Amino acid sequence: MIRKVIRLHLDEHPEWESLLPWITGNIGLVFTNDPDLKKIRDICLATKVPAAAKAGIKAPSDVIIPKGITPLEPTKTSFLQALNIASKINRGTIEILQDVNLIKKGDKVGSSESTLLQMLDIRPFQYGLQMVAVYEEGATADASTMEMTDDVILSKFLVGVANIASLSMGLHYPTLASFPHIVLNGFKNLLSISLGTEYSFEQANLFKQMAENPGAFASAAAPSGGSSAAPSSGGNQPEPEPEPEPEDEDAGLEFDLFG
Repeated sequence: MIRKVIRLHLDEHPEWESLLPWITGNIGLVFTNDPDLKKIRDICLATKVPAAAKAGIKAPSDVIIPKGITPLEPTKTSFLQALNIASKINRGTIEILQDVNLIKKGDKVGSSESTLLQMLDIRPFQYGLQMVAVYEEGATADASTMEMTDDVILSKFLVGVANIASLSMGLHYPTLASFPHIVLNGFKNLLSISLGTEYSFEQANLFKQMAENPGAFASAAAPSGGSSAAPSSGGNQPEPEPEPEPEDEDAGLEFDLFG
């Protein structure tokens, strides 16, 4: 009936056509104005009622009868024996001696199992709503998409950007995703030339100083790095820094900045 109504109104609402593949079998529609669809899904899934195990249906879960005293009369002993359930008579009632896995998930419920569960007043199954799809403004998606968080979406987006950047770099075709990498690679090339020649520019000055006198920067970073140097016996003044040797002028040629 729902499919027929949708087809009758497709001229006015063609966006409803995306619902047709999902409306099969025992399907209902839940309408809401609440933008938080996860909350609506949780409310629907929480609505469950116990149900008896009817003969012929497929078991949605395992059915285990716990051991112990039952309300069955001693005359039902033969019935239990036919199902290979160990039992004994205890004070006028039947006692099951061990837990019994009566029905396995996915198996069809037999008439004997269904009758036994009714006699024990056990309703092992639960029936309720299950969300299969989400519809919003003409777009229909599987309900599993609601499990995606903002972090998951962002991570997938970043992976896509990285793939585009890699493809652009491989084809030597500039795009917005590859532009930062192109600029960075260009800076690396200019810095390499600056370190190997007398040419310099503002952004390379610090790197050239580090290459020409690495000991000065190592001693400057020593207090923050927690290195324990022996105090000088002459007072609290630090020891004078050693004079750079003449051959250090070519240290920039051996400095591997991006090794």
